[in-house]
Amino acid sequence: MQIFRWGFLAGVTFVLFACAGTQVIPSPAATGSKPNAIVAAAHSALGTPYSYGGNTLNGFDCSGLVSYAYRQAGIMVPRSSSEQFRQATRVPLHNLQAGDILFFRLNPPKVSHVAIYARNGRFIHSPSMGKHVSYASLDNPYWSKHLVAAGRFLPR
Repeated sequence: MQIFRWGFLAGVTFVLFACAGTQVIPSPAATGSKPNAIVAAAHSALGTPYSYGGNTLNGFDCSGLVSYAYRQAGIMVPRSSSEQFRQATRVPLHNLQAGDILFFRLNPPKVSHVAIYARNGRFIHSPSMGKHVSYASLDNPYWSKHLVAAGRFLPR
C-alpha cells in the first residue's frame, strides 16, 4: 500500500509539473481588448469569398471586412475605404498595433484597398474578385510597395 501511495504521488507531481510548463495562450477574443476583438472578427471571416459591396459573412469587399470586424468589436467606422482613410487617426508604420487599418494605393491617385493589421507583419484582407478573405504579409514586395498609410479608430 505504501508503494502505491508513493507511486500515485509521484505520478500526480509529474502531471502537475508537466502542465505547469505548458503556456496557455488565450484566443484574441478571450482577452477582452478591442484590438484583439477586431483581429478575432477578421480572423473568423477567413475563407469568406470576395463580394463587391459585401459586408457580411456571405461575402466581403476590403472595406466591408474592415467595417464588419470593427462593428463586431462595437466600433462603428465608415463603410468605404476612402472614408476610412479620411477619418482614421494616422499611425506611423513603425508603430503598428493589432487592429490598425492598413491603407493601400493600388490604383493611384486614391486609396483603393484596406486591411486589418494582425501582428508580426501580417494582415487580414479581402483581396479581389475570385479570392477569399486571407492573410498576407507586409514582407511581400507587392503589398509593401503599395502601402501608403496606417490608421486607427481606437484610443491606445
